[in-house]
Amino acid sequence: MSLIEIDFERPDNPVDTIETVAALNDWTFERSDDDEITISIAGSWCDYHVSFSWMEDVEALHLACAFDLKVTDLRKTEIVRLLALINEQLWAGHFDLWSKEGVIMFRQSLLLSGGAQASSAQIETMLQNALENCERFYQAFQFVVWAGNTAADALDMALFETAGEA
Repeated sequence: MSLIEIDFERPDNPVDTIETVAALNDWTFERSDDDEITISIAGSWCDYHVSFSWMEDVEALHLACAFDLKVTDLRKTEIVRLLALINEQLWAGHFDLWSKEGVIMFRQSLLLSGGAQASSAQIETMLQNALENCERFYQAFQFVVWAGNTAADALDMALFETAGEA
């Protein structure tokens, strides 16, 4: 018998664990159904809207983190270049542009095949990774959208690190 044919019972919905983590951190959240929750978290640059979706058919917990920055049609090509430059540097997750809506989003999935359970530590690590990457690259996206910079210049400016103190 193949392992694929074995039917595992998952004792808890992973979204239940996320709801507990959100409540313990006093984050505003909304549970739209059993398999989805949206959390609002204040960042340094803006508020982030994080959606977790449990996809039973592929046994994956999907995280999508969006922020309020609308990409105009004129800047989409340069944003796509920036996404490619940024995604080369990421070890987990990636940024996407939802072209129709003009929204930039960080996405990551946690595979939980075979009945595996998501721990609160795994969920918090996913969330921390998403927020750190959004905070790290938010200004680069702004430099392209609002200042009209090239992707390479925007990334250089956003990642510029100062030495010493003034």
